[in-house]
Amino acid sequence: MSTSLPAGRYRLDPDATDVRIQHRTMWGLVTVKGRFTEVNGAGEVPADGGPATGSLTLAAASLDTGHTKRDIHLRSADFFDTERFPELVFTATGAEPQGDGTVALTGELTVRGVTEPLTLTGTVTGRTAETVTVAVDTTIDRDRFGLGWNKLGMMKGLTQVAVSATFTRD
Repeated sequence: MSTSLPAGRYRLDPDATDVRIQHRTMWGLVTVKGRFTEVNGAGEVPADGGPATGSLTLAAASLDTGHTKRDIHLRSADFFDTERFPELVFTATGAEPQGDGTVALTGELTVRGVTEPLTLTGTVTGRTAETVTVAVDTTIDRDRFGLGWNKLGMMKGLTQVAVSATFTRD
């Protein structure tokens, strides 16, 4: 099976896309899990065969951990500061299919106005003539993005992020 896609513009299907996070807290005793409920994005595969590009945007205030008080705190200036920084954005400057069904992704992640380079490996988990689904599992150091709130040392380590994104050809 060829891993290349037909040239053209692609749009993210938010109903078929899932973005989840989890982080150990309470000194590593509790794992907090959450899901971003508002996502959008787009991509483009150039006709010249060059690397694909695209973006995935998350509404920061849409993070749902199933605990209202915690979600309100995550939206505050201690964490995402959603009033000032309403979006988290991954911009892929290059997405290149590999022969083994994976996709090498290079780009930038912007959180709280801080942009950092990010290199990821995605796995093609579904594909039709008009759609492609790519899954990415990674870890993010929240301190790199100004999310350093850590009262009494309760929050340590990295945040795990799992994305399954489905793009449909326009």
